[in-house]
Amino acid sequence: MKIGDRVVYPMHGAGEITDIEEKEVGGVTQSYYVLRLPMGSLKLMLPVDKIDEIGLRDVIDKSKLEALTEILGDKSETTQGSWNKRFHATLDRLKSDDILEIAAVARNLTRQHWKKKIASGERRLMELSRQILISELVYVLDKNAEEVTEWVDKIIAKGENISEMSSENSESE
Repeated sequence: MKIGDRVVYPMHGAGEITDIEEKEVGGVTQSYYVLRLPMGSLKLMLPVDKIDEIGLRDVIDKSKLEALTEILGDKSETTQGSWNKRFHATLDRLKSDDILEIAAVARNLTRQHWKKKIASGERRLMELSRQILISELVYVLDKNAEEVTEWVDKIIAKGENISEMSSENSESE
């Protein structure tokens, strides 16, 4: 990996490697990738020699966009079980770092939220899944976060014909 590469850091989202810095920690000098995330203007320093363990990967290419769009527009999946089991199953899907799984989580939780308010834990997972998804799509579509968010929401709403519901909920928040 090199400066300028656009990569995804699991459970945080996509960013760009802006620098490689040497830092001394505990008497040991190591090289770190400086990763800037567009969502929240976060700066992360990731040890170069731990990249495989961390799971850093390249941003998807446009060839995966059609499958991703299909996932966002598909019918929602209903999850069974207690809140705790649903929460952990959803968290496991996010940890998989599979953009299609993350898109499904974002779709399911966003639609649930539009229909009725969801529990705070599920809302945090919804926000995290959307942050991860949108940050990656910012680079894939070469658009800003607001444009990507609007695009994603239109596809999610169209899939279940709930666009009125989403705009009503947005206005009431």
